[in-house]
Amino acid sequence: MNENLNWVAQHADWFYLIGAVLFILTLRGLSSPKTAIRGNRFGMMGMALAIITTFFLAPSPVFVLIVGAMVLGAVVGTWKARTVAMTQMPETVALMHSLVGLAAVLIAIAAIIHNNKLVELGPELLAANGISFHEMSKVHLFELFVGCFVGAITFTASVFAYGKLAAKKWAKTISGGWVKPVQALIFIAMLGFGIHFFLSGSMTSFWAMTALALAFGWVWIAPVGGGDMPVVVSLLNSFSGWAAAGIGFTLENNMLIVAGSLVGSSGAILSYIMCKAMNRSIINVLFGGAMGGAAAPTAGAGEQVQRNYRSGSADDAGFLMSNADSVVIVPGYGMAQGRAQNAVKELANLLKEQGVTVRFAIHPVAGRMPGHMNVLLAEADVPYEDILEMDEINSDFPATDVVLVIGANDVVNPAAKDDPNSPIYGMPILEAHKARTIMVIKRSMATGYAGLDNDLFYNDKTMMVFGDAKKVVEDMTKAINGTGH
Repeated sequence: MNENLNWVAQHADWFYLIGAVLFILTLRGLSSPKTAIRGNRFGMMGMALAIITTFFLAPSPVFVLIVGAMVLGAVVGTWKARTVAMTQMPETVALMHSLVGLAAVLIAIAAIIHNNKLVELGPELLAANGISFHEMSKVHLFELFVGCFVGAITFTASVFAYGKLAAKKWAKTISGGWVKPVQALIFIAMLGFGIHFFLSGSMTSFWAMTALALAFGWVWIAPVGGGDMPVVVSLLNSFSGWAAAGIGFTLENNMLIVAGSLVGSSGAILSYIMCKAMNRSIINVLFGGAMGGAAAPTAGAGEQVQRNYRSGSADDAGFLMSNADSVVIVPGYGMAQGRAQNAVKELANLLKEQGVTVRFAIHPVAGRMPGHMNVLLAEADVPYEDILEMDEINSDFPATDVVLVIGANDVVNPAAKDDPNSPIYGMPILEAHKARTIMVIKRSMATGYAGLDNDLFYNDKTMMVFGDAKKVVEDMTKAINGTGH
């Protein structure tokens, strides 16, 4: 038995290499909805291999504590996976990121306290008990310095992102001229104490750095507007990866370094792609505070009330779509909120049966997290070939008979193209306004998450259909069933 254990430990690097390859295949699989399930399976295999191998490497693992923690985590994870609603996925993802950051902080603290305890015991006592010990090098201190403050920032920033996405009262957006100076002051102080810890090993500086990093994560995300939260969630995913890589350096675990680096780099790339889709820089998103902070200054409440719009019923919408040749459905957060994805699929299938060409148009930042709409449509088993990204479908809108917008606001707002004074000017949008007829399902004429009024709603070609997304879509389906093509 011991020989087998030793053999696994001796070949651990090879097992880690296989695990790393499986993680890379995971990312490759997740690049397409068609291969996503296979990609997830590769990820599970890689993680299982990494965990089992690590057990064999541990000199004296406390199996009871480790297995107990794993079982508890599995129970909680399974429960959340089964009970969390799709509308709650963005805040759930943010909360998971916070746990990775917290783990990085706690491991850094444990490593430093453990090292300091051994130093206090003295080399003679340690040698007498057969313990080989080398005091932390500057390189190791630097790893702990970076891993700890990245983890601390990730933790509090992710907690705040969770609160904002879940509409918690304590997660209030802050604004004012004082915000950026305070952010800069906290960040500089954090770096100052961190550098002092790195140079001297002072625990006072370490605790100060950790506290300031926790504070910075909070004030860093608090001013970010709601419209930018998908990018923030993606960036926090990247940060959680780098925090995990930092843990890997602390624990001298190559697998954790590789896995964390893959998550960190892929999250950073995704954040870049989303910023490009918004025609904004990551610096502007995180420190500009432009999008989503408040309603557009030119669109006061009185002006919005006075603007004319055309409203209709689900029956009207059903008649128009059943008599169209082509329909494009643009899902937004309203579809997620109303849990209408299955009703939308039923509507699409019915229209197809009547000879209508139906496709779905997805904006990169629609919803509250990256890929939010894609996940919802996949859950409803909408065919992948019917789901098109913004760049693929925009040129087709002028030839489209009917566009059905379900709860989307900012991603179809023509102000992004037409109004230089708009906070979202220059942001690429789904050009639904170019279609021959536009129908919009909304609960009311209230602004979207970014706080901006939408000129599309007042377009002469637009018909507003008010109500809960699921109920309205179901009524549309009934109307079509009653009329035929």
